[in-house]
Amino acid sequence: MGQYPTSLPAVLLVSAVLLLNADLGLGGCFKRIFSFGDSIIDTGNGAYAGRNSPGPIMHLPYGMTYFQHPTGRISDGRVIVDFYAQALGLPLLPPSMPQAGTGQFPTGANFAVFGSLALSPDYYRTKYNFTMPMPWCLDGQLDSFKKVLARIAPGEAATKSLLGESLVVMGEIGGNDYNFWFFARRSREIPGKYMPDVIARIGAGVQEVIDLGARTVLVPGNFPIGCVPTYLGGFRTDNSTDYDGFRCLKWFNDFSQRHNKALRQEISRLRAENPDAKIIYADYYGAAMEFVMNPHSHGMDDPLVACCGGAGPYHTGKSCNNTATIWGNPAKFASWDQIHMTEKAYSIIADGVLNGPYADTPLLHAC
Repeated sequence: MGQYPTSLPAVLLVSAVLLLNADLGLGGCFKRIFSFGDSIIDTGNGAYAGRNSPGPIMHLPYGMTYFQHPTGRISDGRVIVDFYAQALGLPLLPPSMPQAGTGQFPTGANFAVFGSLALSPDYYRTKYNFTMPMPWCLDGQLDSFKKVLARIAPGEAATKSLLGESLVVMGEIGGNDYNFWFFARRSREIPGKYMPDVIARIGAGVQEVIDLGARTVLVPGNFPIGCVPTYLGGFRTDNSTDYDGFRCLKWFNDFSQRHNKALRQEISRLRAENPDAKIIYADYYGAAMEFVMNPHSHGMDDPLVACCGGAGPYHTGKSCNNTATIWGNPAKFASWDQIHMTEKAYSIIADGVLNGPYADTPLLHAC
């Protein structure tokens, strides 16, 4: 694990506080944002898709911090893409599904859906006889995106013009391809075998939007899943060698780093083939490790326990809903509901991407 300057946590904290208290940042960089991914950045598509049987995410305490009401975001407040939009002087991204056939999306749209996979559910059913619990995947998001583009910017020239002045955020995506497998207690060795296909699908998605006209694409990596309460509680062991110096599960963090290394290699290949496009790697792993390694520098207590949950290890054992325990101010926690992060954690990660050092081109310098 790399070493960072000792002054960095303080710098990140100041920037994060500014982000938390600012509605708008620097404008004029991009005219719109289009984003794809899963629950990490979903701003309401999953909730809309499940509106006939709304789950806990459409009830408090979800949304309690910033919005004071649930919005379909899987957090106590804003998610990462919200901070990107605000820092770029844009409105918060609307979910695409409610207006898929009519919306003009003048400042962009979010196609990310709760539970989405990089690969299709059919891939796992056919190749591994495994049924994924969610139906959504990157293919479907990109198909919906192309239909919207054909309506709001018909013709190749108009599409290229519109995307040329937009930021495309491709992910985080792929995490659920591993999460659902691991949570089902299937062999840990199999995800390493299909990892190349996950990476290839993300890369193909990046190439698709570049071919459509995108000129700036942000591609985030995976998080340190070995520091996530659901993993820590579900795969808890009595063997101290299974843990690193920050009390995270080594095997799962090593797995995340393998994914990220392969993703960076894919990005290098894409850059070589698309010299006119700017493809930015966002190091969500490194940014998240900032508050795992230095929680008190960010005003956090224990970064490995959830704010909303039960009385079990890591505050696991009970889902986050309106009968769960809120263990304190969400700003003191990194984890919100045992698997998704708090607004505070997302703000720190976003700041590391916007201003560096957790993007190989800081997003606010990408213009």
